Amino acid sequence: MVIVGSAVFGLFIGAIPGLTATMATALLVPVTFYMDPVPAVAAMVTASAMAMFAGDIPSALLRMPGTPASAAYTDDAYALTKKGRAHVALCICLLTSAIGGIFGAIVLSVFAPPLAMIALKFSSFEYFWLCLLGLTTSAFIMQGSPIKGIISLALGLLVSTIGIDAVSGVPRFTFDSSALIGGVSLVPVMIGVFAIAEILRFYAHRDPKLALEQAELKGVFSGQAGILWRQRKAIAQGNILGTIIGIVPGAGADIAAWVSYSLAKKFSKNPQEYGRGSEEGLAAAGAANNAAVSGAYVPALVFGIPGDAITAIVIGVLFMKGVNPGPTIFLNNPATVYGIFMAFILANLLMIPLGWVAIRCGRSILKVKLSILMPIILMFCMVGSFAVDNTITAVGVALAFGVLGNFMEENGIPIAPFVLGIVLCPLVEQNFLTSMMKSGGSLIAFFDRPIAAVLGVITLPIWASPIIAMLRRQNSRSHRV
Repeated sequence: MVIVGSAVFGLFIGAIPGLTATMATALLVPVTFYMDPVPAVAAMVTASAMAMFAGDIPSALLRMPGTPASAAYTDDAYALTKKGRAHVALCICLLTSAIGGIFGAIVLSVFAPPLAMIALKFSSFEYFWLCLLGLTTSAFIMQGSPIKGIISLALGLLVSTIGIDAVSGVPRFTFDSSALIGGVSLVPVMIGVFAIAEILRFYAHRDPKLALEQAELKGVFSGQAGILWRQRKAIAQGNILGTIIGIVPGAGADIAAWVSYSLAKKFSKNPQEYGRGSEEGLAAAGAANNAAVSGAYVPALVFGIPGDAITAIVIGVLFMKGVNPGPTIFLNNPATVYGIFMAFILANLLMIPLGWVAIRCGRSILKVKLSILMPIILMFCMVGSFAVDNTITAVGVALAFGVLGNFMEENGIPIAPFVLGIVLCPLVEQNFLTSMMKSGGSLIAFFDRPIAAVLGVITLPIWASPIIAMLRRQNSRSHRV
């Protein structure tokens, strides 16, 4: 009963733009005060997994990601909806989310201790290379002009520097405003560049082609077996990559979805389809975000180190219940641990029937005229922005970035690199500065540790590849002359 109730709650929260899986988990904390440890954690596990999938529903139907992790493949899901294949997009997201969550749960239950040992070997040097590698993937998700893609990424990097420098404590780009000292929160920015920008675009153009009456949500599972079989490599990549990134403390489902989507496009036989309705991109990223949710529990349970914001809340709840996460939890509370493992599997299995119901309920959205729906969505966007930190400033940030997002769309500047820059730049900067302080300014220290050296060797050739390609083109031209 707890799992079913929290599943419905998670689906509702995740389907509203701006109300994230982390928020769904946090809102359940007061409810779990009088529960035993297993149902308390099961409620949070279920709500977060369901919210991750539910974020794909407005993403596909309205081009408004319900959660930050859904932003990686919003354009593909919405492109399929405009082609009358909304049911295909949503069912791919549903099934791959369930598969990714179950895969991560199996890895969690079987390989938790050894994988957590590897994760603990990550210092600021390894985090720097990992985040830089993730930032490098922006080159793979750029659509159209590379110059416009670079401009988008640069804008994201600029926005991420607003606030106090985490290392030196110096305010940057705050314009003496106390409201900006804490920086710009990701959720209001996401609400702005996707949801509010879409609302502005609708009222600016009043394009009848944007009507959703032609979208179909019938026969949701029809033909899905063939699609999943064709995309089996993308799903496997998303499962593995999402679990690995989830295990690394601080990474999370957002980064897992972006990296998996980008790498799938890099090695795809049809990269031109990405951003225009790629089933492969949906499968890779959809599997990765829920696999990352499960993977984040590996360091949380084994060493008491939160893998993301959700597991940080869960660790706090376990402490309240008298259960101390760490190596001894497997000795002192084995029933609790394996109860949590079973909750993961049950939650992701339950996701399929309840997700199907949620998709069918999407018909009610399709029947409402957009001229009526858009003001309602705008109200939810304002509420979601305000709920991030209970300030009007967050609402202003969402509105401002809505204008910016609309301007970027109108001028063909892609949104994806912009969002990726905001997500990853703070991690790159903080870990770089921390590493430089540790090493006394020596760059050689970035290659002293084995894992850091491997990540560096992988990342640097990718950065150098455009220069090498340019030199080769110049060399071939000179030989022709």
